[in-house]
Amino acid sequence: MIDVLYFAWVRERIGVPKEQVETGAATVGDLVEELKGREERYEAAFADLSALRVATDQELTDFDAPLAGVREVAFFPPMTGG
Repeated sequence: MIDVLYFAWVRERIGVPKEQVETGAATVGDLVEELKGREERYEAAFADLSALRVATDQELTDFDAPLAGVREVAFFPPMTGG
């Protein structure tokens, strides 16, 4: 079971700030594909991965990062500002 957190417009599109997901996904990208297969709202939120950043256990990472041992995955738009 992995805690999946959504921030900013990702949360608005999906409709929840956090959920627990039972997954067999090996990587973050695999998890995204599983989520996109759930409902249209996930498909909309993950339509353009270049507009998203991801963190596993509060460390910035990439979509090809392994999920083995990960307890939390967070999706959010790129940070702006200086």
